[in-house]
Amino acid sequence: MKGHKGDRLVLAANRTEGAVRDGEILEVRGANGAPPYLVRWSDGHEALVFPGPDAIVHAPDEDLHHRGGTGAPVEERTPVKQWRVQISVFEQGDDTDASAVLLAGPGDHFATHGHSHRSTEDDPATTIGDEVAVARALRHLADTLLATAETQIEHATGKDAFVRPV
Repeated sequence: MKGHKGDRLVLAANRTEGAVRDGEILEVRGANGAPPYLVRWSDGHEALVFPGPDAIVHAPDEDLHHRGGTGAPVEERTPVKQWRVQISVFEQGDDTDASAVLLAGPGDHFATHGHSHRSTEDDPATTIGDEVAVARALRHLADTLLATAETQIEHATGKDAFVRPV
């Protein structure tokens, strides 16, 4: 992990109901961009942080607009918003749990959970359980976003709303 002054540090919770923290790196105290970082969190507090595997560092001007990972740029547009999804996978025995957190902005996030269980007849390939748990967490995230949009439309219009999951 490498960070620079001005980069954003986002810490996803290791539990679905946990808080997501977002802040600006004020100072890099490690060599060559390595931690620890002095961070000003979105709530105004400052702290020295040694981020773990649940952390994401990104530059505010990071270019995320490329087609299919080929590096070919899409038409030049300035993003109005940047949302990120952090997925954490936890395995214990035949059970796999996935936590999906959508980081939509400082203090604004959605968190969901997915689960899979491998039966005794299943192939012991853990990636299958990972894929199922992650897919379920992402599906729950999509359902949560659609339900939130419906509620906001209903509040704005005073009418029942249904947003098709097309």
